[in-house]
Amino acid sequence: MKLNYLIVLMVLMGSCSASKTNDKVQKKLSDEELLTLVQKQTYKYFYEGAEPISGLSRERYHTDGTYPQNDKDVIATGASGFGLMGTIVAIERKFITREQGFNHLKKGIDFLAKADRFHGVWPHWILPSGKAKAFGKNDDAGDLVETSFLAQALICVRQYYANGNAQEKALAQKVDELWKGIDWNFYRQNNQNVLYWHWSPNSGWKMNFAITGYNECLITYVMAAASPTHGVPAEVYHQGWAKNGAINTNISVYGHPIKLKHNVNGESIGPLFWAHYSYLGLNPKGLKDKYADYWQENRNQTLINYDYCIANPKGYKGYGKNSWGLTASYSVKGYAAHMPLEDLGVISPTAALSSYPYTPKESMQMIRYLYENRKDKVWGAFGFYDAYSETANWYPKRYIGIDQGPIVVMIENGRTGLLWNLFMSAPEIKLGLKKLGFQSPQI
Repeated sequence: MKLNYLIVLMVLMGSCSASKTNDKVQKKLSDEELLTLVQKQTYKYFYEGAEPISGLSRERYHTDGTYPQNDKDVIATGASGFGLMGTIVAIERKFITREQGFNHLKKGIDFLAKADRFHGVWPHWILPSGKAKAFGKNDDAGDLVETSFLAQALICVRQYYANGNAQEKALAQKVDELWKGIDWNFYRQNNQNVLYWHWSPNSGWKMNFAITGYNECLITYVMAAASPTHGVPAEVYHQGWAKNGAINTNISVYGHPIKLKHNVNGESIGPLFWAHYSYLGLNPKGLKDKYADYWQENRNQTLINYDYCIANPKGYKGYGKNSWGLTASYSVKGYAAHMPLEDLGVISPTAALSSYPYTPKESMQMIRYLYENRKDKVWGAFGFYDAYSETANWYPKRYIGIDQGPIVVMIENGRTGLLWNLFMSAPEIKLGLKKLGFQSPQI
């Protein structure tokens, strides 16, 4: 009897499985369904794939089992911030329950509260013990830029739970204390009118890396100006980041004007993550100051990237309207900041996907093409893999946290403005932006 029962059960399970498979193949997802699926699958990196002790984002995760730097369990500060914001999306989209989301956020925030900090600033990498892990020589402690990506997320979490139940309000209070503990002024290196990226108790200011525009670091200056406890004066932004106006240029690439001089060689544009990391919470729509209209800048940078891949001056295989996007990611040989000036034949899905608010039609073309036509080669447990090259026939099954995070958040911003609305609702952010001379419909 048991054998007969098992045979029947296996037949039924097989037919159900086949039916499900056929349904998947036959049913063409709508744009909304496909966007939701991509967000849900990608978010798993920060939930199911999270570093287990902290609940925060791993630096990288290779499903092919290769870890050249043996850092599978290293926690990445910036990517963890992106993951916190992604958890808010996951709660609202019901990928997880509100209770699951709260517990996941609390676990990560409790860990951050006990982890190494240097004048309130977290390191680039953190070990599961909470101790800093060196990112490079003399870069073994405070990383102001990675911390600013995390601080952007802390503001969103605080605003999300501001009117919640008692537990949620308590978490919001803890988050508030963490962000107010960041000493932005200290990172001016003896009160200079510029912020510095690194400081270490072992090597002091030896890295000596001044943060000047334009690149991915605008959010660092916004957060520094907005801090009610360690806020920097406006001169730090104008003289340091904007270089007394030298941040401006006036070029046009493929007919798209660019007013901000990117920190690359020559008159060109940088990798596309420059249009993403600072704008996960900071809403570029209608955001202007005396240097730029940030919506136009980001959209034009994205369109230049898109048009470049269609023009494909180096003749790489597969480039075009369905396969575009150059940004920092894995590359055929190690890691590279892909951009028109450094085009190695590698497409990074995060570049086009995280640009969804700026180029919804062009980004959707890419999403649909990859999912429907290249799925097994480029799609896995945590969504689209980090990068691929048709020219090199190179399809590694690897993920990097800082590339996966913007996909979830920026697609949501393009759909509902969720994180933009949370971040821009913070009174300190409104005051900080006004202090720096910004205009926005939300301040």
